[in-house]
Amino acid sequence: MNEVNILRNLKKTSGSWLFSSLKNFANLSFVPKYEPPKPNDLIQLENFIRNEGKICVLTGAGVSTESGIPDYRSEGVGLYATSNRRPVLYQDFRKHDHIRKRYWARNYIAWPRFSEFQPNFSHKILKYLEDLNIVSCIITQNVDRLHSKAGSSQVIELHGTGYTVMCLNCDSKISREDFQHILDKLNPTINANSKEIRPDGDIELSDEQAQAFVLPSCENCGGILKPDIVFFGDNVPRHTVEQVRHAVDEADALLVLGTSLTTFSGYRIILQAVEEKKPIAIVNIGETRADKYAAIKLNSGCGEVFKQLFPNLNFHS
Repeated sequence: MNEVNILRNLKKTSGSWLFSSLKNFANLSFVPKYEPPKPNDLIQLENFIRNEGKICVLTGAGVSTESGIPDYRSEGVGLYATSNRRPVLYQDFRKHDHIRKRYWARNYIAWPRFSEFQPNFSHKILKYLEDLNIVSCIITQNVDRLHSKAGSSQVIELHGTGYTVMCLNCDSKISREDFQHILDKLNPTINANSKEIRPDGDIELSDEQAQAFVLPSCENCGGILKPDIVFFGDNVPRHTVEQVRHAVDEADALLVLGTSLTTFSGYRIILQAVEEKKPIAIVNIGETRADKYAAIKLNSGCGEVFKQLFPNLNFHS
C-alpha cells in the first residue's frame, strides 16, 4: 500500500474533516514548548512501527493536551504550574462529605465542556494503526475516553473513566450522562456550564457554591458515589492490572506516548516490557522515568511527530 493510498484510506475511515484542516482539532494552549523532532529520530521511530510487530501503546495526558485538556505536570502550562490546587486524594474523598460536595459540584459544572472534547490527530492515527493490525492494544492513563471516541476498540483504561459513576459500597455503576440529569434535578439553580477545565473534568468553584450543592447517594444501597476514576492514593483494580499484563505479554513492542511515567501504575508497564526484553520507544515532551530503557526517545509533541512521520510510512496490509 503506497503513501497516497494510506492517506486516502485514513481520510475515509476518520471522516473528511480529519485532514481538511489539522488546526481545527489541535489546541496548543496546554502543550508545553518543545523542539521539532529530528529527522534521524523520525526514521528510527518509523522503522520501529514498521518492523517490531504487534505494538502495545501506553498513552498519557500529553496525547490529549492537543484536544484542549490540560495535564497536571507540564512545565508552564500544567495544573501544578498554573494553580495551587491539587487533585483530591482518595481517602479524603471517602472520609469527608464537604470534599465530596466540592468535587462533585465542580465536576457537575465542568461536565458539559469535558464531555464535548474530541479526538485529535494522535488519537486518529492510533485508530488507523489498529485497523492495520500494527497496534494491538492501547493502555491509556487518561480518563477522557478520546481513544474510544476516535474508534479504537482495543483500549484499556488504566485509571478508569470520567464517563461512569460507581458506588463505593455495592459497586453498581451508572453513566456519567445519566448522573448529570440526576444532578440537574437536585440543583436547578446552578448553571452547569464552564469553559474552564482540569485533567479529571474538574473546575474551580467557591466553597460557598460547593457546600450548597445537593449530592445524591447510591439509589441501590445509599452508598457514596464516586467517578469511576482511580484517584491519587487509590489502587488500580486487580482485574485491570491483569488485563494490562496480558496485553503487554501478547505484544512484541511497547510505544509510550505523552507521559512522564511518574505514577507507578504506568511505570510498572515499562518494567514488565524490560523484563520480557521487548523494545521500547518513547515520545514525550521532557524527561520520563523510563528514558534509560528506551531504544528510541523523541523529546517532542505526539501530534507533531505523527504529522511529520505519517506521510513517510509505507504499511503493507
